[in-house]
Amino acid sequence: MSKVKLAVIYYSSTGTNYQLARWAEEGAQEAGAEVKVLRVPETAPDSAVAQNDAWKKHLEDTKDVPEATLNDLEWADGIIFSIPTRFGNVPSQMKQFLDSTGGLWAQGKLVNKVVSAMSSAQNPHGGQEQTILALYTTMFHWGAIIAAPGYTDGSIFEAGGNPYGTSVSVDQDGNMKEDVKEAVKHQARRTVEITKKIMAD
Repeated sequence: MSKVKLAVIYYSSTGTNYQLARWAEEGAQEAGAEVKVLRVPETAPDSAVAQNDAWKKHLEDTKDVPEATLNDLEWADGIIFSIPTRFGNVPSQMKQFLDSTGGLWAQGKLVNKVVSAMSSAQNPHGGQEQTILALYTTMFHWGAIIAAPGYTDGSIFEAGGNPYGTSVSVDQDGNMKEDVKEAVKHQARRTVEITKKIMAD
């Protein structure tokens, strides 16, 4: 069987979800997948970015990360999304990208894609779970297969116990409060393994 092709698609303003995406890349590669890490375009006005030094720096530091395209979605067998919460919902940058997928959806090209999601917020109850579930709503419309981590590994409990997808709290200085690296890598490996099963059918 051919290698699983996995797209790790993220939006990150100051770097947390970029780091989660890179850990997901590590885990997926350990599971034998061919991986692309891709960012969705920044759509916030320059005036907003300019007011936040960390946001501005991260945007500059990651300018060479390829932007996600519809071709990447078509290429991928599996997809992992990593996004911060915005008032308990998907950030507009990611939502705009998802809203551009209507053509692929109409052609049935997103059916049976295996998907999983991760999130972050400043507070443990700041919308992390709800953000993941909001993103999964779009996946149900795609006809995608959700590969949630559930409680399939001890690392999930150590990371805070989110069964919908790894999530992390971040302090005012941008530091992650929980140790989620192994949970992210487990979620990525699990996504690859479930993708293999779907591809084998």
